Amino acid sequence: MSSHRSGTHKAGKVIALVADILAAVILLWILMYLLDANPANELVQFAHDSARWLAGWSHDLFTFDEEWARVVAGYGLAAVVYLFIGHAVAGRVRRH
Repeated sequence: MSSHRSGTHKAGKVIALVADILAAVILLWILMYLLDANPANELVQFAHDSARWLAGWSHDLFTFDEEWARVVAGYGLAAVVYLFIGHAVAGRVRRH
């Protein structure tokens, strides 16, 4: 494998890993919300603030009557988009 090919393969792995981490942060917040985690806890606050920032475009997108459904759909959509786009870009980088 040439050094260029090896470098693009590593770059693709990094891109996919970043997408996975971003989605994991959002999914962690969804899980904490569903399990009614203590909002005064610093880890819960950090997860919520991070997820809210990452999902700023989608967290309030849906208007379901149930709040849990709005959280799962809005934040979940952001997690799926990060995974889809991140892995698509990573695959494209690896092929070039």
